[in-house]
Amino acid sequence: MASLLQKPHPKDHEGNIIRVSPESAGWKYVGFEVYQLSSGEILRKDTNENEVCIVLLSGKADVQTKDQNFENIGERMSIFEKIPPYSVYVPNQDQFMIEAKTKLEVAVCLAPGKSHYKARLIEPKDVDQEERGSGKMSRRIHHILPEQKEADSLLVVEVFTPDGNTSSYPPHKHDQNNLPEESYLEETYYHRVNPSQGFVFQRVYNDDRSLDETVSVENRDVVLVPEGYHPVSSVPGYESYYLNVMAGPVRTWKFHNDKDHEWLF
Repeated sequence: MASLLQKPHPKDHEGNIIRVSPESAGWKYVGFEVYQLSSGEILRKDTNENEVCIVLLSGKADVQTKDQNFENIGERMSIFEKIPPYSVYVPNQDQFMIEAKTKLEVAVCLAPGKSHYKARLIEPKDVDQEERGSGKMSRRIHHILPEQKEADSLLVVEVFTPDGNTSSYPPHKHDQNNLPEESYLEETYYHRVNPSQGFVFQRVYNDDRSLDETVSVENRDVVLVPEGYHPVSSVPGYESYYLNVMAGPVRTWKFHNDKDHEWLF
């Protein structure tokens, strides 16, 4: 099994700092990449067998696909402005070009496509916002590509957790293809921390503890969740952001709570 904690690497010739593939993760469905581009730089990719959700984490860009051209999209210059991002859905057997109009950080979320849908722009007004939990379990959710919106495999959401709070909590899992009770979904967490020198903790564990790892997560780290429960705890003074990408054999989020902690609901 791949290490659950994936560290960013120096920018390569394409601007890539993070690359997770099914092959590198040791699973089947989810791919995830992050690119940093300077103004005027261009990223070109074929989608091949994958559908793609391009999330403009910060900055502005032009995005083109085979049939669509979305000019000067993007609004937030920092993730921690906490406004929903602009995103672009691109089907499999398509292509995209991203031209940075400002300094740009962009996530490319990948999962198997079935050619059911066309490329489209996902604007901030299309992103449902939710305040979930209460007290020290409260956090803000941006539903970028939920199961109610058109896609073949991908589920994409971002979460803001205030300093000192815990999210993806009470602990839940989605590692059994046992519908309607539970769905199998692989998941990546792309973490950002504000201020950037901070850290958060994430635990990934299953019922029999054959998997039980707690990692100290720094800014721009990725955590892989191949199975099990996966809560995140921020520490005082540092607020947490993460972008979740999920995919599996059936595009639905049906989770199972850790019975030891269900009382927290």
